Amino acid sequence: MSLSETDLRAAIAREMPGVRADLENLVRIPGIAFEGFDHTQVERSATAVAELLRGCGLETEIVRHGGQPAVIGRKAAPAGAPTVLLYAHHDVQPTGDVSLWTSDPFEPVERDGRLYGRGAADDKAGVMAHVAALRAFGDQLPVGVVVFVEGEEEYGSDSLNDIIEAHTEELRSDVIVIADSGNWDIGQPALTTSLRGIVNLFAEVKVLKNAVHSGMFGGPIPDALMTLARLLTTLHDENGDVAVDGLVGREGASVDYPEDRFREEGGVVDGVKLIGHGTITDRIWTKPAISVLGIDAPRTFEAANALQPTAKAKISVRLAPGDDPISAYAAVRAHLEKYVPWGAQVEVTLEAGGSPCVIDATGPVYDAARAAFASAWDGTAPVDMGVGGSIPFIATFQELFPAAAILVTGVEDPYSGAHGPDESLHLGEFERVCVAEALLLKNVAEALTS
Repeated sequence: MSLSETDLRAAIAREMPGVRADLENLVRIPGIAFEGFDHTQVERSATAVAELLRGCGLETEIVRHGGQPAVIGRKAAPAGAPTVLLYAHHDVQPTGDVSLWTSDPFEPVERDGRLYGRGAADDKAGVMAHVAALRAFGDQLPVGVVVFVEGEEEYGSDSLNDIIEAHTEELRSDVIVIADSGNWDIGQPALTTSLRGIVNLFAEVKVLKNAVHSGMFGGPIPDALMTLARLLTTLHDENGDVAVDGLVGREGASVDYPEDRFREEGGVVDGVKLIGHGTITDRIWTKPAISVLGIDAPRTFEAANALQPTAKAKISVRLAPGDDPISAYAAVRAHLEKYVPWGAQVEVTLEAGGSPCVIDATGPVYDAARAAFASAWDGTAPVDMGVGGSIPFIATFQELFPAAAILVTGVEDPYSGAHGPDESLHLGEFERVCVAEALLLKNVAEALTS
């Protein structure tokens, strides 16, 4: 006999203390896939996730293809039932300056109903939402499941395509749930239906063969930092709109994002004006954005009175849905080569790129998801929202599994602070996410079982 909604709610409530304890144990593992960090911790994280999935009765293996370890767990579907792939990632961002954290990033602490710690929201809570749903069903799971937990998402997923291609048949499914996004607000669930793509690149200008005395040569000769600064300002017009020809953008996002809320959630300093034009949601969902992430130059306290010969910037370009990372990179490169001032040399190199995506969120699977979310949030229907961030591998899933319905969900809220100091998880919303995932599996089974 299948479990009812009442049964599943009670089961999630019963399992939450153990789910939280296991989440806290995962947060204590500093599994950072970036270069220069201890990758044995990523191995430790993968092992912990594999043990959790085995505890749910899944046949589990740790896999890799040149990069960090991923975990695949499988449980076959009952006769005639669909298979659902549940994705999350177990690696986390570096902490940055630890002094900016209120508490130890890798020692989870609860404050005011939120659990603080690196990865508490992004994305170890995504892992545990899958585990919570599986535990709620026990041996009465109405669908087949494939749990796929990646180990280098925060570092660019360089080996992910190879893993997916090597394990395509193991991962083949009717529904794909990607738990790496968020909800519109506390108390307001959402399904993510579009994400921007990304191109990261470097621009290096050169004006001198070597550094020279700023007094003896300053004036006629432009220094590299000033040259780079002037070049970077050409990427936006006087209103702050992206000024690179050839990038795709459009208007018409359907959800309103009040400016005061956006400023508060973004931590904008009083007096700073927002740039660009159009609605907030257009500017962060359906238009391109260009940001300067870092500059290689002497630090101020050690800078000599010398003209710098070279300066280098890392530039991030977020691509609107409908754009292509190859053509976008070509457009930005052409712009930088055209507008470099004073005849300086400029070298533009690509670091990485990923495609944007749009999801057609119609059909029985999406109806099942919306019903599950509305039930979990006590009658509040989910909104369809875009995300300014990027999950490029969704395009890979769309290409390899064109018949699968893809649902992008998540545990974050606007106050989670993912990638920044004091990242946190709203514990009440997390329980709703777990209820929603259990109800989603139930609804999908009822909608698709033949």
